[in-house]
Amino acid sequence: MPGFVRPIATAAGIACLAVSIAFLSAGGALAQANQAPPSQAAPAPAQQAAPPPAQEAPIKQIALTEKQVQGVLAAAKQMDPIVEKLPDDGKPDPGIATQLDGVAKKNGFASYDDYNNVIDNINMLLEGFDPVTKKYVGTEAVIKAEIAHVQADQKMPAKDKKEVLADLNELLKSPAPAIEHKGNIALVTKYYDRLNEALSEED
Repeated sequence: MPGFVRPIATAAGIACLAVSIAFLSAGGALAQANQAPPSQAAPAPAQQAAPPPAQEAPIKQIALTEKQVQGVLAAAKQMDPIVEKLPDDGKPDPGIATQLDGVAKKNGFASYDDYNNVIDNINMLLEGFDPVTKKYVGTEAVIKAEIAHVQADQKMPAKDKKEVLADLNELLKSPAPAIEHKGNIALVTKYYDRLNEALSEED
């Protein structure tokens, strides 16, 4: 079974996401800067650069049903105490995997992977909701609004503001995939408050 913990983000969490990316980007750049220059001799196999990590597979978009959304709401709280047992290396023991599958099946999903795919589809939409109006405006509009908010923030230190704005602008360069099933928007809008609360807690 693939990874058991998937990132969950909401429109309200775009700023936190940007700050996190800022720290990650800084760490990556520092690591590259500290690398020793390559040796003139041919490197031993163990010293060769590791291949770049595979890009995350795109979300398999599905037409959500009300039953699935209700299943997510029911399962989220049950998942929390189990997910907390997951080790940091992301390799749960078979017992935990069985528990996760059991909760998923109890709430109408074929497996924990099936549950996660529904979560991914819901989160893809939540990221495009304006947290104030609670209406779907698209991820790009949410990011642009957050950029304007950060630019107007007089209390944020200049260094932090620069980093957050750089990361938000970087996010704009990677547009979110088009929503294939437009009916999902109305369904998530109907359950917006409950989904936003449940998935934020699970995160």
